[in-house]
Amino acid sequence: MKDLINKFAVDGGVTLTDVADDNTLETDVKTILSAIIGVLGFVCVVVMIIGGVNYMTSSGDTGKVKKAKDTILYGLIGLIVCVLAFALVQFVIGTILGGD
Repeated sequence: MKDLINKFAVDGGVTLTDVADDNTLETDVKTILSAIIGVLGFVCVVVMIIGGVNYMTSSGDTGKVKKAKDTILYGLIGLIVCVLAFALVQFVIGTILGGD
């Protein structure tokens, strides 16, 4: 199948490079961890949105307002942790596996 695709690509004037040759342990680990941290960041944003909706629908009830503010705060803290974790992962993986 790979040869057939390569033949059609060469006939069309396109040169193909083998994608598997470019994959290294560094890129694989970065991709996996970035995906995990991205999902967690998305969850934090959703938590903050839920907290905002709860805040708007609290009708002035002090208990609900406090709970909503805490939810927004925890979502924000989680988002900050995700951003810092992403930066730390990029630095550590680049230093250990990249040899920079």
